[in-house]
Amino acid sequence: MRSRWFTVFFALGAIGALLGSEPALAASATPSPGPTLPLVGVQPQPAATMTPKAPATTAPTARATPGPSASTPVVPAAPAAPPAPAQPATTPPQTPAERLRAEEAYWTAERMAAAVPVDAKRGQDPAGKAAGKLSAQAAPPSGTPTGSFFDGMPMVGTFFYGADSVGKANTSCTGSVVRSAGKNMVLTAGHCADDMKKPNSHAVFVPQYRHGKAPGAQPHGIFPVKVNGVYIDPRYHSNSKGADSDLDLAFALVEPNGKGQAENVTGALTFTPGSTYDHKVTVVGYPSGSSVNKDHRAFRCDVPTTRLAGYRQMQMLCNGFYSGVSGGPWIKDYDAATRTGKVIGNTGGYYGGGDDANHSWITYAPVYGKDAQDLYDDAGAGRDPDKLPRPPYQGPTDSPLLPGLGDLWTHAKAMASGDFTGNGRSSLLVVWTDGEVTLFPGDGQGGFLPERQLLAPNGTWKPIATITAGDFTGTGEFDLMVRWDDGRMTLHGDVGSNGLGTSIEMAPSGSIWSHATQIAAGRFNASTYVTDLMVRWSDGELSLFTNVSAGTMGQEYKLKDPNSTWKDATLLTSGQYSGNQKWDLMVRWSSGALNNYVGTTTGGLGAEQPVHGPNKTWTHSEVMTTGQFTGDGLTNDLIIRWSDGETTMYRDTRMNGLGSERMLVPPRT
Repeated sequence: MRSRWFTVFFALGAIGALLGSEPALAASATPSPGPTLPLVGVQPQPAATMTPKAPATTAPTARATPGPSASTPVVPAAPAAPPAPAQPATTPPQTPAERLRAEEAYWTAERMAAAVPVDAKRGQDPAGKAAGKLSAQAAPPSGTPTGSFFDGMPMVGTFFYGADSVGKANTSCTGSVVRSAGKNMVLTAGHCADDMKKPNSHAVFVPQYRHGKAPGAQPHGIFPVKVNGVYIDPRYHSNSKGADSDLDLAFALVEPNGKGQAENVTGALTFTPGSTYDHKVTVVGYPSGSSVNKDHRAFRCDVPTTRLAGYRQMQMLCNGFYSGVSGGPWIKDYDAATRTGKVIGNTGGYYGGGDDANHSWITYAPVYGKDAQDLYDDAGAGRDPDKLPRPPYQGPTDSPLLPGLGDLWTHAKAMASGDFTGNGRSSLLVVWTDGEVTLFPGDGQGGFLPERQLLAPNGTWKPIATITAGDFTGTGEFDLMVRWDDGRMTLHGDVGSNGLGTSIEMAPSGSIWSHATQIAAGRFNASTYVTDLMVRWSDGELSLFTNVSAGTMGQEYKLKDPNSTWKDATLLTSGQYSGNQKWDLMVRWSSGALNNYVGTTTGGLGAEQPVHGPNKTWTHSEVMTTGQFTGDGLTNDLIIRWSDGETTMYRDTRMNGLGSERMLVPPRT
């Protein structure tokens, strides 16, 4: 889930590493008589260092497929003797009893206590860049409940395993036993299970985990995860913010212990697919960290759920769900006497189960559909999902098309649209409040390709006032025009190819351009390239600059003298709303009214075409830009970023009416 973890986790990890290198303490389980047997293919080695390292900043890669074990070389016999038989290629497989003894010896009470939550990696994950744009932890909405610690449920517990993604530390996640024919299936989150699949992970499930107790003293013992017994949908990528985050679930098959199969020992929940989002559930998890849960007790919240807009996921508001709770069940109709209930979700989903700001009071869970049912069936039948044909995942038809939620996009300070890549379709350029600049290339069908970072967060780009995009250099690739807070104007040519490292100063600091409240590039007079610039000044004057190019602002034409009416022109953009080659001017007024001015030229404003009258909702539109994001060949796809971060595209907008609405980013909670 979210990276709600604390520096103390690293301290615990380091202590765990030290403890792991010493003889087992008295609190540890006493190994069964006889020699401790190694795991299959595992060479004896010291305990892994617990200091996490930052993960690679590249996009998620395909899950590694364990390679074949190295074969023992055949030793040639002496010349006089007959050839010696070849040695076995691998160590003979362990029996379940042998595997259990080995894991009981490995997972001392101290080693389990020192494990860090798998969510620790999200504090340094590149996906976590979103949090950098966000302010400090916001208070939860009024009336948000707080969960409570309790003794736990028999079938809900903690997974422990080694995780490469957290600096090869021992780590933890929550899971729950679900009913299955083999009576050995445990549900968790997909982002929890990635490392469990890897060889030699020492993965075990500890139902109703008790902090500080050795495996033999746990209420129900421990259950080793079977070799090749972890099932994840191969289309899912850990901590995704895209539609595939709907697939953040996994199943692990576990070996029996001395008490029997897991389901017979603990009871089980019924895996329950559904199609609705509003429920009353009990959410259970094991938050970690000494400052919030020093005894690593189970934590629950009885709470209603609603839909996470645009995703096949639920959300719930409850304080206290820090890292470690990922994979925990969302349960309906739990009966403690019969140890039964329905599990309709697990903590996970978007960004691993939490919002971009990593708030501890908002949590997500996928709603199980056909894809989840297929994965459950595959796990029950022992079918490897990686070897089965699956079509590309299709999220809900209203799935967001840009990464991030509204709490992130409130920090989209300025946006500009244009053909930055030179491929004939628009991309969306965003300047964030922390100075980061990113480009979202359009796919030509109203969607977007993966984000490209043009500048990392920096102080230089924080003081921008407004931006627009046009082909001022006449190369066929759009340029970025920036008006800075101090009145300076700069032109950044061919951004898609050159980035933002160089610029041409169009006006110096302290110039009259400090009074340019709104600027919008367009093709009002030009016949080929977008080289005209519409400017609304702070006194209400309206000017059109034509033939703008590198180093010159071209010729100015006054369209409106200073006046009070145009002081209320809050936002400007331009496009081909009338379907003509020459562009039209669109204005959002302070009243929320939206007007088009068709046929605007150097001679004056064109005919006014109301799109809609004063509208309270539209007073919350804060950023407006227009591009050619769909396939009709016209620059008429209007994008609005609202005050709650919701970002909307109105495809094929016309001169007197908005186009079809499509959510790009859902609003913040």
